[in-house]
Amino acid sequence: MILLLERRIEKVETRIAEIIQSSPELAETDRRLQSVPGVGTVVAATLLAELPEIGTTDRRRIAALAGLAPIARDSGQRNGKWVIGGGRATVRTALYLAALHASRHSATFRAFRKKLQDAGKPVKAALTTTARKLLSVLNSMIADGTCFRETQPT
Repeated sequence: MILLLERRIEKVETRIAEIIQSSPELAETDRRLQSVPGVGTVVAATLLAELPEIGTTDRRRIAALAGLAPIARDSGQRNGKWVIGGGRATVRTALYLAALHASRHSATFRAFRKKLQDAGKPVKAALTTTARKLLSVLNSMIADGTCFRETQPT
């Protein structure tokens, strides 16, 4: 049964790759997305399928669509913690895992996550914020038509 499921997964992944490569626009966007450390074929395909607005809207709106925008939990005089929520759960999950990988293998995202953790943020909050930054970088790359370049951490 496991072998059968693995073959089906392989066929689906092959079909997804064929669809992306059949369109020059999708293929170019896929290439740009995968130029970022942490973004591989699965994350790029997820973004192309589940977040078609990428590159066409501002960073705040794209973060809200992905479910990575901080939402205040306030009521009256009470000030609650800010949380993320809503949006598209599959995109949020893919970006979280990509941010985890990027914060280990990219100097830019490693320095960003370290700065947050040094400031006292919990690990998961730092990773979620790194995922939002990753999404902002991807959004601006697609909008500008550029590939990823490491920046010097400040």
